[in-house]
Amino acid sequence: MLFNQAGYALNSMLTGALSEVGISVKVYCVLKKAIDGDYTQSQLSELAWMDKSTIVNVLDEMERDGLAVRRFSPTDRRVRLVSVTAKGRARLARAEVVVEATYEKVLGALPASQRSVFVAALARLVEGPLASPFHMEEQLRRPARRPR
Repeated sequence: MLFNQAGYALNSMLTGALSEVGISVKVYCVLKKAIDGDYTQSQLSELAWMDKSTIVNVLDEMERDGLAVRRFSPTDRRVRLVSVTAKGRARLARAEVVVEATYEKVLGALPASQRSVFVAALARLVEGPLASPFHMEEQLRRPARRPR
């Protein structure tokens, strides 16, 4: 429950902070992942740990707000590539300031000597046992019930 509580609380703090910039946590996450280049919707889904229907909804919102554009791939017309617009880059820059301030506020509760240790340990967990989001993994099938 400790991890769940911490994640929920941080998400709530980020939601409030990012509302000042006019974006959601999901839009921030996708902007942050998409900023490095042209990605397919499927690639962004994996990078942002979002299922395919969620990424489509987030990209619809981003496109509607002028933060990103989707265009057909020149090599495969079935694939759409996502590019962050100049407006999206500017919004991400503003959001980065807000997110960093939120992280500083949270980490400020720890003594300075413990902050880097905590962040390093968290990074190790995210790169290790928490590296794969559960909702992206193939669902396990339950065994069929036997007739009585």
